[in-house]
Amino acid sequence: MTKVIGLTGGIGSGKTTIANYFKEMGVPLYIADDGARAVMQSDYIIEKIKQEFGEILFENNILNRAKLAEIVFKDADKLAKLNGIVHPAVKDDFEKWLLKHKNYSHVIYETAILFESGRYKECDIIITVTAPEEVRINRVLKRDNTTRSQVLNRMQMQWKDEERISRSNFVINNVNLKIAKEEVVKILKILNIKQNQS
Repeated sequence: MTKVIGLTGGIGSGKTTIANYFKEMGVPLYIADDGARAVMQSDYIIEKIKQEFGEILFENNILNRAKLAEIVFKDADKLAKLNGIVHPAVKDDFEKWLLKHKNYSHVIYETAILFESGRYKECDIIITVTAPEEVRINRVLKRDNTTRSQVLNRMQMQWKDEERISRSNFVINNVNLKIAKEEVVKILKILNIKQNQS
């Protein structure tokens, strides 16, 4: 049976970079954010979001994700409501994806909120990607059109690294990418996962 590796880390930790390196090494990768983006285009989810947050977030029936993020990352209750709409749909999407990859020994499920969403309970192995807070903030400021206070708001909605680490099987400190990639190779060897040799 395929084992699910939950890969997580706070905003700006570089978890998607690490997840993509696992993919390069031959481990199928499911990125929950991409899954959420896809399911949020379905008519059913659009209707649910309209009922909960109003038509104001839509233009030509297209969701303004930036406006929605601004609302939910300031309000834990609203974030919980959004997650209650989106998470079950992402879970279904992942289950379908998993069936298509059932011939692999391991797959990666990447999400920032592995613990917050409760999805960690469905993982066989958990990897947390970490980086110092200032490094993370600077990465997000360079990557996104956002402000320091918005980044801090998002960080406050997520678990602290110490909490994640205490429940993880492996930790990758992602400050130096070369060293972080070496950690990926070590984990693949420990888990006896065949690597791509290309």
